[in-house]
Order: sequence, then C-alpha cells, then structure tokens
Amino acid sequence: MKPSRDQKLWMYEQMHTSRYFEECIEKIYMEGKSPAFNMANGPIPGEMHLSNGQEPCAVGVCAHLNADDIVTATHRPHHEAIAKGVDLDRMAAEIFGKKTGLSGGRGGHMHIFDARVNFSCSGIIAQGMGPAVGAALSRKLQHKEGVAVAFLGEGAANQGAFHESLNLAAVWKLPVVFVIEDNAWGISVAKSASTAIERNDKRAAAYGIPGHYVPDNDPLAIFEVAGEAISRARRGEGPTLIEIETYRLAGHFMGDAEGYRPEGEKEALFARDPIPKMRRHLIDEEEWSDAQDQELVARTHARVDKAIQFARDSEYPAPEEALEKVFV
Repeated sequence: MKPSRDQKLWMYEQMHTSRYFEECIEKIYMEGKSPAFNMANGPIPGEMHLSNGQEPCAVGVCAHLNADDIVTATHRPHHEAIAKGVDLDRMAAEIFGKKTGLSGGRGGHMHIFDARVNFSCSGIIAQGMGPAVGAALSRKLQHKEGVAVAFLGEGAANQGAFHESLNLAAVWKLPVVFVIEDNAWGISVAKSASTAIERNDKRAAAYGIPGHYVPDNDPLAIFEVAGEAISRARRGEGPTLIEIETYRLAGHFMGDAEGYRPEGEKEALFARDPIPKMRRHLIDEEEWSDAQDQELVARTHARVDKAIQFARDSEYPAPEEALEKVFV
C-alpha cells in the first residue's frame, strides 16, 4: 500500500505545519523565563515537550484515519494532534491556558482533547493504551465503524498497562493499533539501559498478533506498514503492534540540558532530519518544484501564525471558572 502523490503532499504539509508550530511554541515558551529559568513564568507556564523530528510517526499513521477513528497520544502530542485534524487555533489557545482553548485552558499542552476528531492525550506514561482498547471495544460491541490508535513511547512498553492492553486487545480481537515512537531516550535513560529486548515489536509474538518494525524515521515506510495494520483492524482481524525508529531533535522538555546525549549525536540526527529528506523525495520523484515548495511552506506558516495570534489575543478564564466542570 504505497501513498499516492496527494497523500505524500498531505504528509509533507502536516510535517511542515507541526515543525513550524513547535518552533513558534519554543520561542514563545522562553518569553519571561530569563535571566533565571522558571517554568512558571511567561505566556506558556509549565513543562513543554516538543515533537521536532518525530513528525513521520504522526503523518504516516494518521493519513489512513478519519474523524470517526480514535487516537490517544502521549505527553509529546502536537504532531499527532495536527495530523489528526485537531483545531489548531483552539489547540494553541489551550497551550496558552486561554478561555478559547479546547478545554477552556484547563488541560494545557499534555491534556489536549478534541471530541470533534476523537483525539486525546495524557502526561501519564502508557495511560492512553487502556482508553484506546476501550474505544475499540465499544466500536466492536456496537457494530460501529472505527479504529483506535494508541501512540506511545518506547519507555511505555515497560509499563503494566502496555501488557494488559495488548493482552485484552488480542483476546477480544479488537480494532486497535499500538504505535511505539522509539526515540531511544526515556527522558535521560537510554533504551538499552532500561529495556531487556532490542526491539519492542518482537513482544507482539507473546500475544499472538503481528509486530512490525519501521527503521530510519521514514514516513513512506510508516505509511505502508500502518496502512496494512489499520486495514487489518477494519477487517475485524484484531490488533497490531508497530515500533518506529524515530528521532527526538529537541530535549525531553524545554530547559533540558541534554548532557546525557553522546557527543555528536544531535548533529548526526539533524543531518537525517525527515523534512528535508521528504522534500528531496518529492522533487526527485513527484515533479515537485521549488516554487511549489515555497508556496506550501508559506501556507503552513500562515496557518500557524494565525493560530498563535488567536491564542495571544484570547482572554484568560476568570479565576472563579476554576470551580466549573469539576465533578464532586
């Protein structure tokens, strides 16, 4: 299942949108946080986890999904939210803690929720796996269309929720796909120091389901593997586990000094940046021109700039609104 030219261009545009969005958030996040770094200061308080470099994971999978399909994501969710079609203006406002945000500014960047396109995420490791299995079960019991996709990091594969979720999904043959974004680092701990098995896709065999590994952060290869897994789920044949070798071009969080990285690692990763690689492919294989590329980049930048301005211009919720939407 190879992507069409239109699908490649869609993936490329979403990758550009996500990368520029993260670059804008990175700059704004640092406003008011100097000379002494204090994450409580500035227009975006709290932690911030950027997805620069991991864009192929989102677009290669979400290219096969529609609004009725369910996605659960991690504490590093912006690329997947954008690829799933989350409202960009309201997502930006949510990150800024504004009243016009997706959850009225209550959730922030690690708890983005957009019911319109069935997207959610969480700051808790492996937390989205159970809800994805539950969503898939609900679809099956109600004889409704829809596939659930749970994105997770490689560190989450060592959590109990990972094994419980795979086991139940396999027993009940649920329409769910588990996608591991292996960026090699669980915060500052190398995968080799925390995980007994080299590749997590091999764990699929313990549950009698297919496991696939996609090397080199390749959006076209991800598209093919994800396409088969999602088609299999739609046919009622049960879950699939996919592990993707991806690269985190930023730190674990904003302010991360990244002293744990070996010398030269980041430079080598930037040399393998998936966006320029995708651009070269389009020019070589799809009669894509520099002029078309510039127009696409300008369009994505304008979309992001509009969302950021919407967030900046929006009002903060009144203090008393903190008591609303609370279940007691």
